Amino acid sequence: MASSPRSRLSREDRMEQMLDRAHNLFAERGYAAVTMDEIAAEAGITKPLIYNYFGNKEQLYIACMERSGDALVESISGAVADAEDPSAAFEAGVRAFFEFLDTDRDAWAVLFDETLPHGGEVIERVSVYRRQLRDFAAQSTLAGMPGKLRDRESVRTEVEAASTAVLGAAEAVARWWLQTGSITASEAADLLIATVEPGLRSRALGSSTP
Repeated sequence: MASSPRSRLSREDRMEQMLDRAHNLFAERGYAAVTMDEIAAEAGITKPLIYNYFGNKEQLYIACMERSGDALVESISGAVADAEDPSAAFEAGVRAFFEFLDTDRDAWAVLFDETLPHGGEVIERVSVYRRQLRDFAAQSTLAGMPGKLRDRESVRTEVEAASTAVLGAAEAVARWWLQTGSITASEAADLLIATVEPGLRSRALGSSTP
């Protein structure tokens, strides 16, 4: 009896298959170490087919990054939106950040890959996600201030700078936590909140001084 022919994957399914394989390799070894030949071999396809779908390695990486970055931002956004007040929103955002990374550690490896080139579209896209994460902290801080303060350019600049520092601390704590496994994701979130939230609150109160 003749075997039935294998059904061909749709273009969308084929793209998802390529992204799955590429994402796994990028997360495991980093952008710089992975070649298009390796991705093609892992996906069981020809290299020209990958170029046909994505153009080049940079665009393929961006597609992988967008899957992780969009999911992370959506997770944090939902947690912040459900919070009852600005302080709770900041804490909810931090917890959502660590909970997401705890369930999808490959996402961290792709979004915060230290082997990425220092210029080009990839790093520009990373910067977009970092700004979005920074803005969650900035918005929760500004939301806790009186309207007149929020409108001051000097206050908004100070909050943006402080929120940039918060993001740097979040990345540092996350990297240490993922490398060491010394504490849980919840404990890492608690540590970051206890370390940075008092400073944000005091800066917000300090900004109220005429």
